[in-house]
Amino acid sequence: MTRPDFPRSVLEFQQWFPDEEACVKYLYKSRWPDGFICPVCGDTKAYYIQTRRLFQCKANMHQTYLTAGTIMHGSHTPLTIWFWSAYLVTTVTPGISAVQLQRQLGITYETAFNILHKLRSSMYNPERTKIKGVVEVDETYVGGATTGGKRGRGAEKAIVVVGVERIKNHAGRVRLRHIEDVSGTSLIGFIKDNIEKGSTILTDDFPSYRGLERYGYRHKIEEDLRLAHLVVSNLKTWIRGIFHGVSDKHLQAYLNEFTFRFNRRRTPMAAFQTILGLTSKVDWPTYEELYSGEWEHPNIPVTGG
Repeated sequence: MTRPDFPRSVLEFQQWFPDEEACVKYLYKSRWPDGFICPVCGDTKAYYIQTRRLFQCKANMHQTYLTAGTIMHGSHTPLTIWFWSAYLVTTVTPGISAVQLQRQLGITYETAFNILHKLRSSMYNPERTKIKGVVEVDETYVGGATTGGKRGRGAEKAIVVVGVERIKNHAGRVRLRHIEDVSGTSLIGFIKDNIEKGSTILTDDFPSYRGLERYGYRHKIEEDLRLAHLVVSNLKTWIRGIFHGVSDKHLQAYLNEFTFRFNRRRTPMAAFQTILGLTSKVDWPTYEELYSGEWEHPNIPVTGG
């Protein structure tokens, strides 16, 4: 038995998820397509306690919440709001801001902000494979006067490094990271963390990229990094158009979302289950962590230069 499909139109979504109970049934089928299995002993017989939305194993009395391991766990927000949010995020092509989500669903801005950042936390897979082959790598500045181009390396702006696969002159998968500086440690560290060894790295002649061969890469200097520049241009247009700018504190979360959208641009609705946290375990921030700055948005740490 396989996981349930996902709605492919607004009408279908409304028919599938008219109320909380419909969402509960979908969650159950998504989590246990072959029937409930106790995570402790593997037994399949359990009581369902509807008022608490949990299963209690008959063999050992262990309790498993329906939403455990998903971004919805512990939330007082109705499941219908979570499902609508995930659907809008994955099907509205350019994305949706907290203000737009607030208006669409009739919720508070704080709730919308929290939901969107939790959904973004599911857009990052720490076990994802590295990009490979021929990869263009470049860095840019996001925010203020330097957003128009990459003149002024070292300016006090948010620095983003981008890697994009070049597949027959078309863009394949991308990787993006907010970095503190343009040193070799940061730039080569990004390459080591995100690109398979043996790949051909195309960069401009910036000195920080020198020595890539020592780490198992082929390095070619190429001034026309067309695909990387295209991704950067799309990123800046997206941030300005949807969010009207983002804070430095949350920039990596938006880079993760852009990467997620770009790499799934041909199958956006297939991400519905993923961002609800139904296909893998994820960590997510609390509202307090988001506002205090304590939460660090997922970003593989630099391995060193």
